[in-house]
Amino acid sequence: MEQGYKKYVPFQQIKMESRDWPNNTITKAPIWCSVDLRDGNQALITPMNLEQKLEFFHALCEMGFKEIEIGFPSASETEYEICRELIEGNHIPDDVTIQVLVQAREHLIRKTFEAVKGAKNVIVHFYNSTSTLQRKVVFKKDMDGIIDIAVEGAKLIKELIDSYDGDTNFRLEYSPESFSGTEVDYSVRICEAVMDVVKPTPENPIILNLPNTVEMCTPNTYADQVEYFIKHLKNRESAIISLHPHNDRGTGVAGAELGLLAGADRIEGTLFGNGERTGNLDIITVGLNMYTQGVDPKLDFSDLPKYCEIYERCTNMKIGERQPYVGELVFTAFSGSHQDAISKGFKYVKETNSDKWEIPYLPIDPADVGRKYEVVRINSQSGKGGAAFIMQNKFGYEIPKAMQPEFGKLVKAECDKLGRELSPDDLMELFNRNYIDIEQKIWLVKHVITNRGQDEASFRGVVHLVKEDKDLEIYGEGNGPIDAFMKALKTVGIDFTVVNYSEHSISQGSDSKAISYIQMKDPNGKTVFGVGISHGIFKASARGILCAVNRSDYDIKFIV
Repeated sequence: MEQGYKKYVPFQQIKMESRDWPNNTITKAPIWCSVDLRDGNQALITPMNLEQKLEFFHALCEMGFKEIEIGFPSASETEYEICRELIEGNHIPDDVTIQVLVQAREHLIRKTFEAVKGAKNVIVHFYNSTSTLQRKVVFKKDMDGIIDIAVEGAKLIKELIDSYDGDTNFRLEYSPESFSGTEVDYSVRICEAVMDVVKPTPENPIILNLPNTVEMCTPNTYADQVEYFIKHLKNRESAIISLHPHNDRGTGVAGAELGLLAGADRIEGTLFGNGERTGNLDIITVGLNMYTQGVDPKLDFSDLPKYCEIYERCTNMKIGERQPYVGELVFTAFSGSHQDAISKGFKYVKETNSDKWEIPYLPIDPADVGRKYEVVRINSQSGKGGAAFIMQNKFGYEIPKAMQPEFGKLVKAECDKLGRELSPDDLMELFNRNYIDIEQKIWLVKHVITNRGQDEASFRGVVHLVKEDKDLEIYGEGNGPIDAFMKALKTVGIDFTVVNYSEHSISQGSDSKAISYIQMKDPNGKTVFGVGISHGIFKASARGILCAVNRSDYDIKFIV
């Protein structure tokens, strides 16, 4: 590749004395037009059949699209029949306008009008390529010759509409295809020539679509082109300015957003960005970008998993794991610092009852798009907060902050040992293995608690020493049941100190259980944690204390 870059001609920027778009803000949704069934469909290895197109069409209607480009009915008999089925099968809601694409060629235009007969609302979208390169390489025509193609197409379409026998409400859309590769003054000139023929008004405007058919420049330059076009177009109030971005440079979304800042009214794109080469504009990304800025996108994204499934099944395409807002991993954090911040964010929102979304690293609430709060996944890079977050949100175990570093180390070691991430069930198994199903030195056989006053209690019970295989009676008095139990244990040589204690319920109803977390210090001052679970609060605490004793590596000399 050495020196190969020299064969590419840099894109020529247009000269603008001033720009308004950098100071603008997107404050409302554009008019959306889905082109999944045409532009997206033509880019599939196996185009959708009739049943798939019908299902996809209904899904688009459910999401709230009011303009849907259904195909290129003059291109093939299959496309023609799909158009007819949509109309004759009464699939099109009264408030939805179908859009049909056609080249500015007479026989194709006439066939298109046959295809849409009987439809209530139709946008006839005609186009011809205008770019410098296509004029030179493909059509071998000068500027006037290309304008003639557009004008003759416009004349025929207007004639067919004026003589049309039916109640169809027709609207017109014209695209100077490859707008981004066309001299911007020439784009204005050819669009004005079309407008001179069809004579749009503010009440019946024409749609002028400015396709970034092949993304050739940085998105700010596309915005310059759009703003320049709008400022120099005569009779601007009689035109709806539409964008049709592609993604060849990976900046289709940016181009669309900057184009809206430049004054565009409408956007054509596809779900998840399907389209030729690197794809069309991803409408879902642009719409949800608006949503996260407090702007209503006027589309329903509340059940995106449903539409992901329809899309993948009907197109045989796959949505990437990192696709914005919809990919499998976009609401997932592996990094320990990210997990900790997310966990603290959820806690903050809960504690403050905030009605604002203030969660670090998550620009959108997963629930708003039909996703679950499975935002943390655990691997060797994860931190203590991530494991604690899953244990709380998946299983209801509120691991105390002081205990989280210890459990976090166990998690890291397990990830390294297995060489993979840990699922929530893996975490629970690891927790049980280290805190519940442990090797025991001592266990409680039976006990009786006697409350002797407001702050006094006695404990009498029997413990079993495993190594010695003996049952021992123990007794203690203290300022509460736990203190009395600790005093009783001291009589058999267990001289540990309780540092911290917490407990909560982990189930509801008749099977409600309590879980206790006990932080203790052995006689050498070393900290150890224990966990106990039981239907009774004291028994859960007692089991937590004995768990800590059993987990301790302190060499206990039992007094038998």
